[in-house]
Amino acid sequence: MPITTEIVVFNIESAMNAQKGGADRVELCDNPAEGGTTPSFGVMEIVRQAVSMDVYAMIRPRGGDFVYTAYEYHAMKRDIEMCKRASMDGVVLGILKPDGTLDKDRCKKLIDAARPMKVTCHRAFDVTRDPFEALEDCIEVGFDRILTSGQAQTAPEGLDLIKELVAKAGNRISIMPGSGIHEGNARKIIDFTGAKEIHFSAKEFHPSDYNSSIRFTDSLPEQMGKFVTDPEKVRAVVEALKDKF
Repeated sequence: MPITTEIVVFNIESAMNAQKGGADRVELCDNPAEGGTTPSFGVMEIVRQAVSMDVYAMIRPRGGDFVYTAYEYHAMKRDIEMCKRASMDGVVLGILKPDGTLDKDRCKKLIDAARPMKVTCHRAFDVTRDPFEALEDCIEVGFDRILTSGQAQTAPEGLDLIKELVAKAGNRISIMPGSGIHEGNARKIIDFTGAKEIHFSAKEFHPSDYNSSIRFTDSLPEQMGKFVTDPEKVRAVVEALKDKF
């Protein structure tokens, strides 16, 4: 069975580069400094026009934790409506309760609102209090897949848990390793865990052509630069997994 490759991208250029590199799907986000938030409607529309691959949009109204107010929850519902208008193939979301469990009621309502798009539970899963409880909750409410680093900082550090999750999930839900994945370890991660999908960034930092003494954030290596997907890095992972196809 082919291994599905998903690239997280933060701009239009990166989505196009992911396709050039041979990836199967992109997770489209804004705001890399905070781990990804919802992209604009305009960016979603242009990416949809620019690539033929599947595009999943992040549904996350802000950085920080995954416990949302009623206002934020309603914003997420509206953003899902915009994703449908922009012809997204899927959305990526997750809501937790303050006790670290999945907010099943609100997640299910968002999943139902998103159909027929596919729905991934993002790495909110990695901060749940019990990964096996969260796995069953994700299955119960109807998520199609879970993106996880195995509740570790990176997937290579969380391999044992990822392998357990893949085994327990069976064919009920897809477990997709993500974080810290590259050409040098992608094959090992797939072989060890038995996962059928893999998520990575393949990004590099592009500094701006000009310098500015004015800073708007401390989260980027240089103020005016940007992260861009490198199609050759994407291709290298795709090639590393090719004999698994």
